[in-house]
Amino acid sequence: MSYTYQYPRPAVTVDAVVYHLEEEKLYLLLVQRKKDPFADHWALPGGFLEMDESPEAAVQRELKEETGLVIKDFFQIGTFGAPGRDPRHRTISIAYLSLVKDNMKEVKGADDAADARWYPVDELPDTLAFDHYEIIEKSKELLNIKLKIGQAQEDFGLNESEIEKVQKHVNS
Repeated sequence: MSYTYQYPRPAVTVDAVVYHLEEEKLYLLLVQRKKDPFADHWALPGGFLEMDESPEAAVQRELKEETGLVIKDFFQIGTFGAPGRDPRHRTISIAYLSLVKDNMKEVKGADDAADARWYPVDELPDTLAFDHYEIIEKSKELLNIKLKIGQAQEDFGLNESEIEKVQKHVNS
């Protein structure tokens, strides 16, 4: 099916904010971009929504394509659409949050990601692509809310000790 419109339309992307709790440390998954814009910069895994998929399916697909990681449960953080957030064209991104706590998941950069790594949340790179610092801050706000209202136990399977550890990192 082809689409033609008289007026320009924005592109839609998804971004995955994936945290990993291991012992006392909280990690965030980042990928190193292969291509411009922001070639060689670190970014959240993500990409463009395809015409025949939901945003939830797109975030799962992009995460698997770029890192090899398969996660089923995501929670929407919000929509990010400031003009100029993507220098290529008008782009609106829907960001999603997940937290995994089992053994450190091995990740490997693939597709349009040159590398993929778990970064301690207090040691993130100085520069991230796009508006990804803003998305990360919003993810911390959502995670903090889930921790405070007791939803983190159900959503992420965290016990009381793990909740305290995550809170320490998202509030620092």
